[in-house]
Amino acid sequence: MKIITEPTSLNELWNDREVKFEDMIKMVVDVEQEIIAADAELHADLEALLLDNGSRQCDLWGINIYLDKNEDDYIEYTALINIRPSQENRSMEVEDTSVRSKIREICARLLQR
Repeated sequence: MKIITEPTSLNELWNDREVKFEDMIKMVVDVEQEIIAADAELHADLEALLLDNGSRQCDLWGINIYLDKNEDDYIEYTALINIRPSQENRSMEVEDTSVRSKIREICARLLQR
């Protein structure tokens, strides 16, 4: 697991990953601090890493990155940690379009394709 605070090559992340899912890397994005935790079996492990490093749970959203998909589809906004009725998010999918946009901006800045 690692926290990404500076632009990082997605190919390097893929090649250096510890958890070898066939086609994706699990990540959690802190939309307030604009950082990403990457490379774990569970989004909850990445969430815990960020919480231990000062993030607030309400700012954390789980995603999956697919390197083989095009620019429009490489982010999947789905994770168990996203189920948050207290924030009006009742499914595993990030439902708020403004949160999705923020996640996309952070990924575009920090994850170089």
